[in-house]
Amino acid sequence: MEFDLRFSSDELSFWADRYSFATPEENVRAVATGSKFEENGYLTLNQLARLCEWKTPRSQPDVQKNSELFVREVTRSCVTSDSERVRIEVLILLDGVAWLTASVILHFGHPDPYPIIDFRALWSLGVDEPSRYTFGLWSQYVQTCRALSEKSGLSMREVDQALWQYSKKKQDR
Repeated sequence: MEFDLRFSSDELSFWADRYSFATPEENVRAVATGSKFEENGYLTLNQLARLCEWKTPRSQPDVQKNSELFVREVTRSCVTSDSERVRIEVLILLDGVAWLTASVILHFGHPDPYPIIDFRALWSLGVDEPSRYTFGLWSQYVQTCRALSEKSGLSMREVDQALWQYSKKKQDR
């Protein structure tokens, strides 16, 4: 799959500054939860629920099916693994967590930089929403976003915000 940014990388900062997915308070809570994840090396069930709710409130009934111990063990293995495949795919073991939400957990809480994958960000990179997400797609997406971050000097958070916001303003949906 070929990723091709639909706008100049010089405009990433412009679009990131206009980001409007969630309220500032919701974004602050997500960042704070991610910081706790990074600090503790695992998530609690309540912290997992908070990150999942930030992405999609519909996930809450399923997220609550997880036990506290299972959430802690799964998220701990996500942080301690050297394998990027394990990092993302182990999170999908959690009830209420699929590729998009797993990418949110990594984005906010893993010490390595990860973008949030979703149809808007993919569209901004010239890719239509896939019928199903795979490790191959996700891995290529991560590498593309990391390259954009490095080239632009922006954080992964800013790159992620720019991709989302550009689609929000430009994509017919």
